[in-house]
Amino acid sequence: MSRKHMGSSIDDFLKEEGIFEEAQAQAVKEVVAWQLAEAMKKQKISKNKLAKLLKTSRTQVDRILDPKNDITLGSLQRAAAMVGRRVTIELV
Repeated sequence: MSRKHMGSSIDDFLKEEGIFEEAQAQAVKEVVAWQLAEAMKKQKISKNKLAKLLKTSRTQVDRILDPKNDITLGSLQRAAAMVGRRVTIELV
């Protein structure tokens, strides 16, 4: 067993592998999709109801909730507003 990465952080490992930014972006999308789905559950808003509120299709709501998809900030903000949440972005 290689001890090359023993004691290093996962961030260091991902950076060394050249996939840190990609992994971080995917993690953010997964968390945001989960938070939106949880807010929908809490407020008992179905995908169909959210689609009607957004004046869009159920397919588009599925895309918003799927972290594999890239969605626009505008779409995310509108969906968040419909479940009483807001989107904040910060450069760190």
